[in-house]
This record gives sequence, C-alpha cells and structure tokens, in this order.
Amino acid sequence: MTGSTTRATDSGAGSDGWDQEVDFLIVGSGGGGMAAALTAADAGLDTLIVEKGGTFGGSTAISGGGIWIPGNPTLRRAGVVDDRESVLRYLEAITEGTVPQARLDAFVDQGAPLMELLDRSAHLRFFWVRGYSDYHPEESGGRPLGRTIEALPFDTRKLGDDEAHQRPNSLKGPLGLWLTSKDYHDLAMVKRTWQGRRASLVAAWRVSSNVIRRRHMSTGGRALVARLRMALKDQGVPLWLRSPMRTLLTGADGTVTGAVVEREGRMLRIRARQGVLLASGGFDHHAGLRARHLPDGGQEDVSAGAPENVGDGIVAGQQAGAAVDLMDDAWWMPSVRHPSGAVIPLVSERCIPPSVIVSAAGERFTNESAPYVNFVHDQLAGGHVPAWFVMDAKARARYPFAQVLPGAPFPQGYYDSGVVHRDATLAGLAERIGVPADALTRTVQRYNGFAVTGRDEDFGRGDSAYDRYYGDPTLKNPNLDEITRAPFYAIRIEVGDLGTKGGLVCDEHSRVLRADHSVIPGLYATGNTSASVMGREYAGAGATIGPAMVFGHIAAQHAARARRNSPA
Repeated sequence: MTGSTTRATDSGAGSDGWDQEVDFLIVGSGGGGMAAALTAADAGLDTLIVEKGGTFGGSTAISGGGIWIPGNPTLRRAGVVDDRESVLRYLEAITEGTVPQARLDAFVDQGAPLMELLDRSAHLRFFWVRGYSDYHPEESGGRPLGRTIEALPFDTRKLGDDEAHQRPNSLKGPLGLWLTSKDYHDLAMVKRTWQGRRASLVAAWRVSSNVIRRRHMSTGGRALVARLRMALKDQGVPLWLRSPMRTLLTGADGTVTGAVVEREGRMLRIRARQGVLLASGGFDHHAGLRARHLPDGGQEDVSAGAPENVGDGIVAGQQAGAAVDLMDDAWWMPSVRHPSGAVIPLVSERCIPPSVIVSAAGERFTNESAPYVNFVHDQLAGGHVPAWFVMDAKARARYPFAQVLPGAPFPQGYYDSGVVHRDATLAGLAERIGVPADALTRTVQRYNGFAVTGRDEDFGRGDSAYDRYYGDPTLKNPNLDEITRAPFYAIRIEVGDLGTKGGLVCDEHSRVLRADHSVIPGLYATGNTSASVMGREYAGAGATIGPAMVFGHIAAQHAARARRNSPA
C-alpha cells in the first residue's frame, strides 16, 4: 500500500533533491496508463510509466479486451456512424444524472480523437464485434448491433524480450488455440449450429497452424496490451516493472510535484514537471477497503482484477486531499470459484436456455441473462448470496460452462469443494443445496411454461438483444428452454467482480478534485482509480477499458497544454 503523501523539501525549484525528472509520470501499465503515455509522447512530453507488478498490462491484460468508444475509426470503416447526440442520450439515460455532464461530454468528444491517434500506429489494429449488443439497447441511443471493438490477434513473439514480462491470461487455450470474443460466441454453439461447427474447424486449423509456425498468438486483453506496448516501444517510452509508487510528493501549495518510486531496492524521488497520472486500478484485493466500502454480500474478495490492485492510487489521492465517489460499487460479475481458487466470470453461461438461477428460497429473483452488473445489483439487493445456477443434462450436453466443454463432466474437484451438486431429481437436488424442494419444483415448472410459449412473463428474459447474443438461435426464444432431462445440476454462484468502480473524483480534464470541487494541481487519475464515468451502470462490453483509455488521453492532453502555456 502507498504509505503517505509527502511534501517535497525542494518544491521543484531546481533539480537538487530529485533522482530523476520527467514531464509526465504514469502509475500503472493497463490500458488507461498506456493510452495516456502514447498521447503524452505524441505531444512531446518526456514520459515514464511505473508498474508495481513484475508484468505489464494490469487488469486490461487479463480481460476480454473489448473497447467501448463510440465514433472510432474502426466503427466508421465498418459503416457504423454515431452522431454525438445519440451517444449522449444513451449515456445520460443509463447514468441517470449520477455523472457530471462535463465528464460525459469529454468522454464522447475525446474518444474518437484518441482512437484516431492510435490508428496512426502500424501496431494498433482493431475489429468491430458486430452483434455484441450495447448492454441496454432498448434505451434511446442504444445499439442492438453494439459499438464494441477488439484488438486483432497478435503474435507476442514480436515483443522480443518484453514477451516474458507480459501478464499471462488464465483463459489461454490448449495447444496455442486462440479465440476472439466473436470466435467464442460461435464456438459456444458447436453442438447447435453450422456456424458453431465451422468455428470448431477453424479452431482445429489454428492449433495445427500454431504447432507448425510456432506462433504465440494472443487475443482480447493480451492482444490489446501487446499492441499498445509495441507502439510505446516505437515512441521510446520507458516502462519500469517492479517499481511501486510509495508516496506522492507535494509542494508547499499542495501541488503534486512528483512521487517516490521504489526500484531495485532504492527509493527514487521522481519529479513530474507536468503532473502525475494515477492509473493503478481499484481496491479489488484489499480486504480492509472492501469491508469498509462495499455492501454486505459483496465484501468477500471474489475479484478477477489484477492481484496488485489494492487501492494504492486511491489511498495516495485521498492523502493528497482528494474526494472519492462510488466506493460502494464495483464492476460486478456473477462468478464461479474454481476449486483451485481461481475466479471464473459467468457471461455467456447465464444465457444457457434450459437453466434458471435461484435464491436460497428456491425462487428466481431477476433476469438471468441480464448484463452482469445489473444481475448482481439485484442479487445484492435481495441478499441472494450465494445463488444457485440450476440446469439439466440437456444443457450440460449442449453448451460450455465455466471452461468445461459441452458434454464433458465437471471435474471431481468441483463436487468435492461443494461448487457443483448433481441429482436424479429436482427434489433431491434441492436437498443437496439446502433450498425448499417444493419451491424449486414450482420455479422450474413455471419457467418451463414460459419456455413453451417463448415469453418470460416474470423477468423478460430474452426480450433484449443483449440477452439473445449468447443465446441459442435455434430456439423460439434463444434464452428459454425446458428443464426436463435428468440428471440435474446446481452450481454455486458467487458475487464476483472485474474490479471496483469507486475512486477519486475527477473533472472533465481528468484532474483530481477535493471535496470542495477545487483542483489538486498536478494530479490526474483514470480507470478504476477514478470514480467511473459510467456511474452505477455499464454501457457495453469494454465500457471499463474504453473510458480508462479516453480519460488517460485527456489527462495527457491537459498536461501537454499546461506545459505549452507555462512561462518560459
């Protein structure tokens, strides 16, 4: 953890007392920090990234890597043209007044310029994930075909020596198999559609090709981070690993002048002439901060965020006088805890048609296929922790679940740890998981009636284009099918997250603010170190990474303008 904020004894009048000087110091090497560094370097700022971990990429590297930035060049080339007003209408509708208008305006106005800057690099290439709906397409300005883009697959051998220092991804496929999110969407239907079968042939070809060509292909967040790192290498931006920020340094007037960074056993005082950007993630893995801020049911650490995310930047900002907001919220994600302890997020799985998710009372409590943040908000509001995912043998034969292939048995460790239960009858299954048998039976019978008609009268499952994206297109309603075939399974569902959502309050320039809304000069924040521009909502896949990159870009632009406008 960051220790404190320290006043610099020499408030920057000269180089005495400083071990190193740069224009712009960036703490954290995820998407937000890397995008900021590229913007700063493009503007001529002498820039340094310091990373606490021994690998670079942060939570971005272990994510799906989607980017939600409307109006970007990749979308425009695909014929997706957004007018500013429609994007703002959508964001205003989902954030419901919880985010300052100036922040929303800045995100919408500066997203395309950032992506145009990145588009100039030969390394940064993306594709539109067509059909991956915005999370609330029914709202004004929402898009059923989506706005999410993703980095093209990348051979990480091109990183050279840096390949060994890229954060690994727990979702790496066997024998070098690589899948984009679109590939996974198709392959999940391998037992149901011709498109799924074609995807399996492509997967087999990729495995063979990789063996022959000895490629190290990456997709998703790893591909994005690798491509950003290549662009940074072209710009000559240094990235220090195993170099945690220990304190911020401030002048007599409260201006942040730099930071103390630990490197190779030494405490280095680094002057940042134009400012420090905190892009070091949230407090995902800090037990004390979780207990202090997150709601009952969400305090346990079931987070898929990078292990280094313990709130360093947020605490340092608070010690410098910063205000915080949204600290009681997170990028929630219903998850399964693997017997090894790994956290497996459930995105596509909740769209499996012959399945329901029930509370301890054996009853459904929300639309199972809803966007994950909304699902968990409902789960927490009702105190349904844990919940139980109930499905039949037909579902197990047809669809993948938590990295277990269709038709493959759950490993015995899942049963031994109590994560998975199985029984020949619903009543027997209910007894195993401790829910009322009559209630679970009634719930499944009512749900089966909806599956026959194709309309979920209780929660509207399958009504939204978002629900249907990962559903089974061969059915009347892609998200509804009868639960009838024994044996029946119940899987324990935890309140997980992709990272925390609360953090330092920032203005439209990414400057960190005090509680009285005054600016802390020289201090910027982005990503999960800052209070989210999405408020308590989630616009679409990549609405974590996209804003982190945009507000990193905005911070670097502001720092560059400050240098140009400063007296000679």
